Amino acid sequence: MSTTPTPQPNTTTKSSGVNQDELRRVFNQFDANKDGKISVSELRDVLKTMGSSYSEDELKRVLEDIDTDRDGLIDLSEFSILCRSSSDEVTAALEMRDAFDLYDQDKNGLISTKELHLVLNRLGMKSSVDECAGMIKSVDSDGDGNVNFEEFQKMMSNEKGSKPSD
Repeated sequence: MSTTPTPQPNTTTKSSGVNQDELRRVFNQFDANKDGKISVSELRDVLKTMGSSYSEDELKRVLEDIDTDRDGLIDLSEFSILCRSSSDEVTAALEMRDAFDLYDQDKNGLISTKELHLVLNRLGMKSSVDECAGMIKSVDSDGDGNVNFEEFQKMMSNEKGSKPSD
């Protein structure tokens, strides 16, 4: 029976694109009282710095999702999960922008009926100009006859949530 030493984790390796030394440095910046854990108030500061603002209820839900050992605090390993999921959100946001830009042919920040018609037909999804106008009208919340990025995001998130009926 041979005993092989257990390999020790290398802190400079990248896990899901996040450098562990960098992760520890960021964690330590947000661990204001330097107790090795991030409290709810420290978490609020972390999320605010990452560009997210949460209500107290949302903050409690985030903590419940991340706090796997249920001690009411976030340790370094739990923090790394938070950073990974935030990275996934950034990737999803960039993909959403790329999808919008595909349709926004003249790069003016709006998708017109003409642009929608052109791109859908290029993609092999034959549709008339009137059908495209109807599609735009159904998501055009500001009534300008175009789809802006915010309206596009709402439309896409509604599509993902809806399931075709059997």
